[in-house]
Amino acid sequence: MPHSVAGVAPGATKAPDGASDTIIETVGLTKRYGKQVALGNLDVTIAHGAVGLLGANGAGKTTLLRLLLGLTRPDAGTATVLGHDTRGDPVKIRQRVGFMPESDCLPRDVTAADFVGHMAEMSGLPTRTARQRAADVLYQVGLDEERYRLIKGFSTGMKQRVKLAQAIVHDPGLVFLDEPTNGLDPRGRDDMLALIDRIHRQLGIAVVISSHILEDIERICSFVVIIDNGRLLFAQPIGERAGEEGEILVRVDAAHEDVAGRLRLRGLDVRMLDGGFEGPELAVRPVSDEAYDAIRDSVADLDAGLRSLRPRASSLEDVYLSHVGAERAPRAEPVGAGEEQR
Repeated sequence: MPHSVAGVAPGATKAPDGASDTIIETVGLTKRYGKQVALGNLDVTIAHGAVGLLGANGAGKTTLLRLLLGLTRPDAGTATVLGHDTRGDPVKIRQRVGFMPESDCLPRDVTAADFVGHMAEMSGLPTRTARQRAADVLYQVGLDEERYRLIKGFSTGMKQRVKLAQAIVHDPGLVFLDEPTNGLDPRGRDDMLALIDRIHRQLGIAVVISSHILEDIERICSFVVIIDNGRLLFAQPIGERAGEEGEILVRVDAAHEDVAGRLRLRGLDVRMLDGGFEGPELAVRPVSDEAYDAIRDSVADLDAGLRSLRPRASSLEDVYLSHVGAERAPRAEPVGAGEEQR
């Protein structure tokens, strides 16, 4: 099980010239609430890029974000963000990092322009510069015409855009986005993900997207960190893992169970998939020359009639389920069991 991985997958943006490529590093990072461990002994190194922080609700994602922002202190271990230690330099971290919270925390009786401008001033920008910067980012997130409306009249999608605008108004090097598509309809989700992708690729801002929605992570991110019950399960470029753990999809005319049984006897992992009106399909792992030979021989021996044979790369869902499933297999005293960790 990997515990410390560094690197940027192909296609990710690089850090600005002169800056370190590493944006986050934790060593033994631990946070307890009473006797419960919300985050346990986390070792991970993350390079500049679009990073997905993936886990079910209560997995420990928000606890990790609070630790990285210096909003809460760890019980053990260390963490650095953009080269600053979270214990010693929390204010410097928040000066250089943006944060889009999951909760609906916007003031109701102010305009978007006033609120985002105020947040820019809180970041240290002079009043006139803050006002201009607020107008610029509200235009970037698609709220140019609505910037003088009161926030209480905004839709959920517009409020999410305001939260995104305040997170980037001070031109951070890194932005944390906590469930950025929460509450959005499919059109709103698409628009928000497109905005995040543009902020990362065009503005060069590193993004960490905390989410339980695999599709969002797979669409935007080149690197994923999976945590469950406060434990690190996986940290690696998304495409790299997919290439390692694909499967062979096999469709035959008859004797599906017999073919599956023969393949299992030869040491292969076989799942029966529901193929709908076309009939069952076998998913065979691992992908290898020996597996293809075994499929050929088994189908021929049973005269099952081979209809199709194709490789399929492992999806992020496959990776997530394989790691979380293994982690949740029965064992003594799982860390943080029974508590929803935030």
